[in-house]
Amino acid sequence: MKKEYEDRADRNEKRLLAAMILIIGLLAFGSRGSDRQGSFGQSNRSTPLRGTVTMAGSTSMESIANALAEGFMNRYPYVMVTVEFTGSSAGIEAALTGSADIGNSSRRLRPEEKAAGAVEYIVALDGIVMITDAENPVRELTKEQLSAIYQGKVRNWREVGGTDRAIVVLGREAGSGTREAFEEYLELEELCDYANELNSTGAVMARVSSTPGAIGYLSWDVLDDMVAVLAIDGVKPTADTIRTGRYGLSRPYVMVTKGGMEEQSEAVKEFFLYMKSGEGEALLKNAGGILVEAVQ
Repeated sequence: MKKEYEDRADRNEKRLLAAMILIIGLLAFGSRGSDRQGSFGQSNRSTPLRGTVTMAGSTSMESIANALAEGFMNRYPYVMVTVEFTGSSAGIEAALTGSADIGNSSRRLRPEEKAAGAVEYIVALDGIVMITDAENPVRELTKEQLSAIYQGKVRNWREVGGTDRAIVVLGREAGSGTREAFEEYLELEELCDYANELNSTGAVMARVSSTPGAIGYLSWDVLDDMVAVLAIDGVKPTADTIRTGRYGLSRPYVMVTKGGMEEQSEAVKEFFLYMKSGEGEALLKNAGGILVEAVQ
């Protein structure tokens, strides 16, 4: 009788031990599972992320900004991300005045903007691509020819190897980061002779595609077969030539905050961490951004 009692006690003790091990295992798994929700970019949140992230700025960054906003909201459903496309300078100003958390810019910050408290983070690279209408037989220009065209010194495609057709010179509006980077490349700041100044990347694409003899510039990631691409000094814009610097007409995509990251809201901090995650980098790449070594 005593032996039977001891055997039953031993079996009960083993069952209790097994149950405790199972409970501990489930708790550990649950803990790891809760970590995964915020694991991107070294995040380790114990509570759901809530809040808002507002962005404003570059129209050239529309694809990557929208892709990141959608991906981030899918990851964190209690955060609302809104984006406005107002131009690079306006985006930087919005960040400095506090009307936006992040200013999107397709140019680097100026000294006076840094002095006012703006901090820049390079999130990707972009090439500025020269385009013409699809019927134009010209497919290459030198940097010198391009400079002469935009100064109004060359006004007919016949002068650069094309047919007898007037050149219609198109560009972006004042305050555009694309325009500033383009004019800086040609060393023609405020010296270009534009037939039309357009206020978005899409407007440049549409006008060039529908205007015989037109030339314009826009972001590499929005190209389609409606227009023809012009090589510069024999180099075509590709992800490889832009990343390595062989194609000289390139610029960074920058996100700007007022003050350092330590001064930002939890939602904004998490948004920047998300961009450095595998998922965030995949979204950047799929949206046409050319990845740099790391988000600075």
